Amino acid sequence: MNTDGVVVALDVGGTGMKCALVRPDGTVLHEERHPTLAARGPEAVTENILEIAANLAKRAEHPIAVGVAVPGVIDEENGVAVWSSNVGFRDVPLRKLITERLGLPAALGHDVRVGGIAEARLGAGRGEGHVLFVAIGTGIAAALVVDGSAYGGAHGAAGELGHIVVRPGGNPCGCGARGCLESITSARAIGRRYAEITGNSEATASDVVARLNKDPAALQVWHEAIDALADGLLTAQALYDVDVLVLGGGLAEAGDTLLTPLTSELERRITFHRMPRMVKAQLGDTAGCLGAALLALDHLEKS
Repeated sequence: MNTDGVVVALDVGGTGMKCALVRPDGTVLHEERHPTLAARGPEAVTENILEIAANLAKRAEHPIAVGVAVPGVIDEENGVAVWSSNVGFRDVPLRKLITERLGLPAALGHDVRVGGIAEARLGAGRGEGHVLFVAIGTGIAAALVVDGSAYGGAHGAAGELGHIVVRPGGNPCGCGARGCLESITSARAIGRRYAEITGNSEATASDVVARLNKDPAALQVWHEAIDALADGLLTAQALYDVDVLVLGGGLAEAGDTLLTPLTSELERRITFHRMPRMVKAQLGDTAGCLGAALLALDHLEKS
């Protein structure tokens, strides 16, 4: 791995972009944040990414590569954002556009998969060969990381754990199915379920966590979510057989309030499979930038 210079790293979300200059050892030299401008359309988002990346490259003393993480279906091999509902991308050749604008080698990755790479190499999964990173926020997605490399699947769509059906015929999901894990256990779904029971339309998952000790409705919603999540993770462990399961995203900020009952429920369900070690993610919202930088360095080394 190249130990000189810095990598320009961008983690693009539906609302905002986290951007950084990162050394190959994972040291963050500079950070900044910008709005994504998704409401202006995919062309504006693309130009925004290119402009911010170019400005970061100018700021760096010796930029050697660019790593960008975006949500949706990503063709990492060809550097194409195939589809993303959050930012409106359809077959956008981001890697090519970045290389042409900046004159630097570039890599494009899926936001959750690069977060998983960062947690597996630098964070809570460090030292383990098989890591499943599960991000639980507005949606739910996972990344299987084996020996530091994330598995993207045949079409760039691996890891959609949130769309495992755990309650057949249950809540409608944005994907068109019913009873998906994401429709019950995502932060959005938890807030929505609590609102249905209490009539408090402004409720969020954070409110549910804060009221667990004083509100039976909050406790009910939390138990429903943990039961569904345990069922989803049981399926994941049956498929992937990982050493450690790293929980990230906004819901993981509940810490032991989530991890303790979830571990107990998963242990209760496990039969012949090995129980993974379950831990909270360590890198917080820097994981995307760190993972994007690592992906760019991998691409640089291969090329």
